Amino acid sequence: MHRRLAGILIGCVFGAVFVFVNSGAPMGPGLVAFARAAAVLALAAAAVPAVLAARSTAADRSPDAPGAGSAGGRPAMFGRGYAAVVAAEAVLLFGGFPALHALGAPAEANVAWIALIVGLHFAALAAVWREASVLVPGVGLTLLGAAGFALVGLAHTPLVPIVSGVLSGAVLLVSGAVAAAGSLRAARRA
Repeated sequence: MHRRLAGILIGCVFGAVFVFVNSGAPMGPGLVAFARAAAVLALAAAAVPAVLAARSTAADRSPDAPGAGSAGGRPAMFGRGYAAVVAAEAVLLFGGFPALHALGAPAEANVAWIALIVGLHFAALAAVWREASVLVPGVGLTLLGAAGFALVGLAHTPLVPIVSGVLSGAVLLVSGAVAAAGSLRAARRA
């Protein structure tokens, strides 16, 4: 359970970073402030139930918790499958940036590329962990990354950081808050 909660919080922190880094022009100052404040609140909305769930399950250090071991047919959360997915993600991310540059893509395309690859990373982790709920941020970010590339193709590049960055961050934050709340409910039932 604790490893799952750590994964949820990692996703939420990255979601907040997506929002903070990508909120800006053409968003007005009021909308930027709102987006960043909402990101902080969403991060808290995920962190509080995650911490409470972790405290509720502190006595149960069982490796049988979802994603923590091999019980119930689930592989270890941060095992070889996870390492392979993260390694592939790093190669694709850092190999993609120079490729986009070589193709003459605008800098905003990097945001779309990040969303696309991070989304695919979640989709792959859903398969590795045999956890369908991880497909929600996976599909969401993949679609928002693809939408960013469509905006590049339509010469609407100023919108790419909003669509592929801010909205991707929101997907991560909302997915994490929902998952953390579910973990707290499960911990309280146990």
